[in-house]
Amino acid sequence: MKMSFLIGAAAGYVLGARAGRERYEQIVSFGRKVAGSQTVQSSAGVLQAQVDGLTAKAKGLISNKLPGSTPAGTGVNGFLP
Repeated sequence: MKMSFLIGAAAGYVLGARAGRERYEQIVSFGRKVAGSQTVQSSAGVLQAQVDGLTAKAKGLISNKLPGSTPAGTGVNGFLP
């Protein structure tokens, strides 16, 4: 596995070196255009909201499983505030 990684890295280096700085600048410019597009930005916002929701849900599930914890959304001794 290590040998195939080294061969791939070497091939990438050689191909990148042959492409030159101009091609590198073209690739970077294209990447910035894609990253800055409205479609990508809105998709990233939606994905971030979904990740935040899943993170909050996971934290709630984990905290409910811990000994001595109260269920999420409840107050002291399991009663609503």
